[in-house]
Amino acid sequence: MSENKYIYIKQWLELKPYEKQTVTDGYYLKLCNDIKTAITSKHSFILSEYFDTEHIDFLSCFLVSYFEDIVSETNIWNSFIKKHHSLYNKKLPFYNTNEYYDEEINEQDISFLIWYFFNTAQTDKFINSDNYFFAEMASKVMIVLDEAYEYAPENKDLKTFYQIDENESDFYVARNLIDTVLFKTYLFYTDTLLDLREKEAEILKETEEEEYIMHYLNENRDLTLHTSHTRILSLTGKEWVSNILGEKHSLSDDFLKISRKISGYFLYKGQDDKDIFIEHIASSKEFKLTKKSFDHYESLKEIDCILHMGIAMWKGEWWFSGVFFQSEFNPDLILDEKNSMESRMAVNFLDHQTQEVNDTIKLQFDAFKDFNNGLPIAFMPSDKIESFVRNYTEYFNKSLNLSAKEKAKAKQRAREDGFFGTDDKQSPDYSEVSETGLVFFNPKNGVEIALAVNSAFPLAENNFFEIEKSTEHIMRLLFAEELSTELAMYCIDNCKTKLPFFNEGEGKKLLDDINFLLRFWKKNSYHTIPSITFTGKKED
Repeated sequence: MSENKYIYIKQWLELKPYEKQTVTDGYYLKLCNDIKTAITSKHSFILSEYFDTEHIDFLSCFLVSYFEDIVSETNIWNSFIKKHHSLYNKKLPFYNTNEYYDEEINEQDISFLIWYFFNTAQTDKFINSDNYFFAEMASKVMIVLDEAYEYAPENKDLKTFYQIDENESDFYVARNLIDTVLFKTYLFYTDTLLDLREKEAEILKETEEEEYIMHYLNENRDLTLHTSHTRILSLTGKEWVSNILGEKHSLSDDFLKISRKISGYFLYKGQDDKDIFIEHIASSKEFKLTKKSFDHYESLKEIDCILHMGIAMWKGEWWFSGVFFQSEFNPDLILDEKNSMESRMAVNFLDHQTQEVNDTIKLQFDAFKDFNNGLPIAFMPSDKIESFVRNYTEYFNKSLNLSAKEKAKAKQRAREDGFFGTDDKQSPDYSEVSETGLVFFNPKNGVEIALAVNSAFPLAENNFFEIEKSTEHIMRLLFAEELSTELAMYCIDNCKTKLPFFNEGEGKKLLDDINFLLRFWKKNSYHTIPSITFTGKKED
C-alpha cells in the first residue's frame, strides 16, 4: 500500500509536547507499527481513499497516544469522558457504553477516535459514526492494545507537561500550559494544531517584510491560544486545562477565569511602582497593566503615546500578552479607532457581564416579534432583507419612547467619547449568494441574516420552501460556522417532524447527538455571544 513500511520516531514525536526521545518512546513506537499493520491488513483500500501514507502513519500514532495517555494517567482522554458525561449523562457520543471501564482502554473509545480522526484530518466529506469500517478497525486495534495493556510502561516524562504547581502565580507559566494542551497534545493534533499551522503557512506566504515575520507568527499564536475552541465539545484551551487539572487543583478555577484577550490600541496614561495605566482608545475603558508582565515600562515616557498591544486578565490582574509596539500621539488614528465598531467590540465582553445587555436584547427581541407578527423569524427575497432590518431598527427605536431631550443626551454622550457613527459602507448584495434569505432574531445576540437555508424551514409563513432543496439547506445550516447554533436548533425544534432528512436514515441518527455535533461543526461559533456594543461613557 505504501512506500514507507515503518513509522519512525520523528513521526511519533510529532504528537508529543517534547522533542527529545524519552525512555518509553521506543516501546510505543513499536506499538505504532503494530497498530499500522492491524488497521491496514484489511482496510488499506478504505484508508487510502481518504488519506495518504503519512496520515495513515499519524492515525496509528494517534491511537497509540490515546493508549499511552491512559497508561501514563495524563488525564487528557479521561477529561473528555468526564466532561461529556457531565453535559450529556453518557460517556461517549454515538456508541453504547453500558459496558465501559472508566480510566481503562475501551473499544468504544477507539471507534470514536477513528471517527474523530477521519473527520478532522480531512474535511472534504463528513463520515457518519456508524460506518462499518470504524467498528472493524477498532476491533483490530483493541486486540493489539489489550495484549499490550498489562505490560505497557508509564511515560512519567509526559505527565509532567500537563502539571502546574498549585501556587503558581506567573501568567506566562499558565499560558504555556494552555499552549501545550492546544498545540502539542495528540487529541488536538488534527484540530487546533493543524489550524495553527495552516495560518502560519499563510503568514509566511503573504508577508513580504522578513523582519516582521516572527512578529506576525508570535501574535497569531498568542491570539489563537486565547480564541480557539476544539472540535471536541467546543472548549477553549483554558477550559481543557481546568478539566485536566481537576476541580481539586487550586488553579483550576483561575484558568477558567482568564479573560478574553484584548488586542488593540491604547493610550499610555502613566505608571506607579506596581502598574502601568493605559486607556483602550476605541472604548475609553481604563486598565492597570501589571509591571510583572511588561519589561518595556521604562521606555514609556510621553503621556498619551500610543501603544499597540494585547492584554489578558489572570488572577485579578491584567497581563501583557502577545506583541507590542509604541508610536507617537496620532489624532487621526484615535478618531478612526473611536469610530471603529470592530475595535469597540474587542472589549464587549466586559459589558456583557452586566444585566444591562440581557435587558437590551430582551427589549429588542420583544420589538422584533411585535414588528414581525409575533414570530422570531421572517423569510423574504434577498433584495428585501436590508430594508426589513432597517425598518425593524426604526420600529425598535420608536418603541423606546425616548423624548427628544433623552435622544440628544444619548448622542452627546457618544460624541463626547469620540463616536460619530460608523460610515455606511456599500450594502451587501445578498442575492449573489441566494435569491431568498431569512432574518432571525437570535435571543442570545440579536438580528441574524441567513442565506441559502430557507428550504430547511417547512413553516406556514415560509413561501420559499422547496422540498427538493431541503437536505442541502439543512446540511448548510448544520455545518456552516457563520450560522448560529440557535438558528439550527430553531429548525430542529420546530421543523424536524416535517423534514424527511430527520425522519429516516443518517439524518435521524444525527438527532441522538445533535448538540455534540453542533459543537463539533461550529467549534468557534457554537457559543453565541451578544452583539451589543455600548457607546459613550456611562453616567455615574
